[in-house]
Amino acid sequence: MLSFKQAFKEVEAYISATDFSGNPSELYDPITYSMNLGGKRLRPALLLMSADLFGAPKESALNAAMGIEVFHNFTLVHDDIMDEAPLRRGKGTVYKKWNRDIAILSGDVMFVKAIDFFLKLAPAQQLADVLKVFNKTAAEVCNGQQMDMNFETAESVSIQDYLYMIELKTAVLLAAALKIGAMIGGASLDDANHIYEFGKNIGIAFQLQDDFLDAYANPDTFGKIVGGDIIANKKTYLLLEAFNLANDNQRLELNHCINGNFSDEEKVTRVKSIYNELHIPELSQLKMEMYFDQGMDSLEKIGISKALKQPLIDIAEQLMFRDI
Repeated sequence: MLSFKQAFKEVEAYISATDFSGNPSELYDPITYSMNLGGKRLRPALLLMSADLFGAPKESALNAAMGIEVFHNFTLVHDDIMDEAPLRRGKGTVYKKWNRDIAILSGDVMFVKAIDFFLKLAPAQQLADVLKVFNKTAAEVCNGQQMDMNFETAESVSIQDYLYMIELKTAVLLAAALKIGAMIGGASLDDANHIYEFGKNIGIAFQLQDDFLDAYANPDTFGKIVGGDIIANKKTYLLLEAFNLANDNQRLELNHCINGNFSDEEKVTRVKSIYNELHIPELSQLKMEMYFDQGMDSLEKIGISKALKQPLIDIAEQLMFRDI
């Protein structure tokens, strides 16, 4: 089976060899720019790994992987518009480098191009089945993004609603990439569903780990400001669990930190002090590990030897147990 490193290289090579240009250039240049900004290439690489596990034709797998990656980058272009974000991966966003209207239109064309890559699949029944999975997933990602936006102004958000939001916004696209790869390889329905559940649970665990690292990562290696979610009053698993467990004084302190006029450093320190009193870091890690274990259980159910599945186990462990 392909390792993640091998799959990543194949995705990068295919993107480099793909011509996204067209006229008018203002519409298509941002697509070329977006697709060459780099990134983890996690979703297309996982699709290639899954496809290889089940013996899928390489050309079909690469086209489906490109469909997933172009769609993912489309969501990033539109997310940057909604967030009015100036930077993406250390470089100017399409929204800032061009303008809002061009970013909207270029993103729309990226969605169309994602479908075009899937349309190269054959036979017709396989194409229809794959597009059903992709279309369902695309709608779910948009649902998750809207939920996340709604949470920004909601007075209260339940932990259950938060977990469902990250399942839609983050996890289902990972899961769909793995399932589509399996489908192209002719996997049984049970195996395709098992690898979907593996991806979904690993995706939720990955986002929970991101929440944790945002507050507790080593600032020398994290690559961005530690405590950024706290500074932005973002409703993460950590904050929601803290409100859920806090006594009256702790809840008063959390609300004071959210609504008060503190320096960023003081705000982060005070909120993390409450987190530590409530053992939120430990609870966060337990929740992450629960989803990780559920994902591993689903992967184990696939009727293929563990040795062949080892590259998927390896990348899942790398995603979960990053240094802090």
